[in-house]
Amino acid sequence: MKPLRETIRLLQPLKDATLVRSGDRESIRSADLQASYERGRLDGERALSEQLIRQRAEVMELQTGVLTALREAIPQVAREGERALVALALEAAQKIVCALPVSAGMIEAAVKEAIVQVEDTTGFTVQLHPEDLALLERTNSPLLLPQGGDERVRFQPSAHVTRGGCVVQTRFGVIDAQRETKVELLRSALTA
Repeated sequence: MKPLRETIRLLQPLKDATLVRSGDRESIRSADLQASYERGRLDGERALSEQLIRQRAEVMELQTGVLTALREAIPQVAREGERALVALALEAAQKIVCALPVSAGMIEAAVKEAIVQVEDTTGFTVQLHPEDLALLERTNSPLLLPQGGDERVRFQPSAHVTRGGCVVQTRFGVIDAQRETKVELLRSALTA
């Protein structure tokens, strides 16, 4: 192979001329390949960098979404936990109250609590479960005795009243002092 060097004679000297390439074809081709490789490597790095920036932005967006969802979920979980705890406490209280044996003292307390609400009423009827009324009669409960000739209170058996509670009827309305009603009122107050 013949070298590419030839002598070129110019009529005037060249101004601002630079030698672009020099050498044989193999070295020029090798230099071109090296330059192409370097351009490709730089383009690949740039594309990879842009892709990493996009992926990082997507990950940050996902992270923000997860954190927002968690922030919103925590109060929801707390509310649900509170509701479940209230329901559990009410259920436990109801089981404890219903498991208590009915005694004359319990019945007297329920009647007194209901009567306090109708103190100024001229006449009223206290309805009790028939077994509860019989228990008060057997124990000679002071509730059944007329108070100083005051006959405004009448006691009456009713199968509709559950054990341990009472229902007081006045001419103005009814006071339900049954255990189940009290538990339901408590449930309504706590879950409102």
